Amino acid sequence: MDYWRRAVLHVDMDAFYASVEQLDHPEWRGRPVAVCGPANSRGVVSAASYEIRAYGVKSAMPTARAMRLCPGAVFTPPRLERYAEVSERVFAVFSRVTPLVQPVSLDEAFLDVTGCQRLHGDPVRIARRIRKSIRLETGLTASVGVASCRFVAKIASDLDKPDGLTVIPEEEILERLAPLPVGKIWGVGPVTRRRLEKLGIVSIGQLAQWPEEALAAELGSAGRELSRLANGIDPSPVTPEGEEKSISGEHTFAADVTLMAELKEALLEQAERVAERLRKNRLVGRVVCLKLRYGDFTAVTRRKTLPAATCLVEVIWAEAARLLRERSDAGRRPVRLIGVGLSGLAAAEGDQENQGRLFFPSASDAAKLERLARATDRIRDKMGRNAIQRASLRFREGK
Repeated sequence: MDYWRRAVLHVDMDAFYASVEQLDHPEWRGRPVAVCGPANSRGVVSAASYEIRAYGVKSAMPTARAMRLCPGAVFTPPRLERYAEVSERVFAVFSRVTPLVQPVSLDEAFLDVTGCQRLHGDPVRIARRIRKSIRLETGLTASVGVASCRFVAKIASDLDKPDGLTVIPEEEILERLAPLPVGKIWGVGPVTRRRLEKLGIVSIGQLAQWPEEALAAELGSAGRELSRLANGIDPSPVTPEGEEKSISGEHTFAADVTLMAELKEALLEQAERVAERLRKNRLVGRVVCLKLRYGDFTAVTRRKTLPAATCLVEVIWAEAARLLRERSDAGRRPVRLIGVGLSGLAAAEGDQENQGRLFFPSASDAAKLERLARATDRIRDKMGRNAIQRASLRFREGK
């Protein structure tokens, strides 16, 4: 057996939402399909089948534009409960192989299989077994990247989609990464890419040849990180859900937004998802982080440490809204993306889960909100997220 010193898989389901729709609707198989919001309400494409991608349609594209590019396609609204159901079956396959599974989304995860090679074989054999099991148990396909670190595994999984298996051994990393564009590196968005292009750097290989100190002089601390990644150096661990250093959510708008009410509404939706994950994993956190990307792709983060740990959406949203109002240019500069996260995580123990009460007039207010939140979680677990929704944004903002 070809034993690897460290082995990480990145499993990425192929056009997941669209593929589930084609699975459930046999008449749509082989046809261009887009899962999307309505065209008349600034809806965007959530997932595009490979057939519709040939027409230039891709994720995050406005639905109206997608319809113009491919008017004969199937345009269908998302069914998140169904996707979550299929996702659970996919992740059940992962859990039979290794306990070290780090979810990225419903259709994507990292797996550390270093310690299970004696039981299941070398990483390539494990990857083949996972792909076969997913196909047999769900009827869907997945692309898998195999490498010695998360960053390279992520790149590998994208090189042979759909239904691909790409292996990049440690000794081949520099050679395989060299011709790829720098935009493939985590954290290299349009702004950073343009800065690198001004330095004559367009490929990962060119970036790898630059001295780390020279990149740091040009890009600050980000330059050091980019240098390491370009050389295939990524010691970050695969962190199972429940052991995260932070839990976060974000939303990209179909068009840049300046209205504070719309920004706060999106922020509330993400705060609610973060709070649900915290409660699901019996976690609380103390540091609220607001993330913004403006229309010119400038990204900023703002943080505030709470006086007590919490898992309540009311507390998370109130502090994030305060950061949005007082410590950002939102409302004056167009916003492209907004997100909220909570770090400083700890296990919720007894009254620790009730410490959101510091933000309310009485302990009973906080306790009632916690009971309501957990009742809402149970309803949604049983009947789906749309079974119960918030009617307004009438939350205290801790003025």
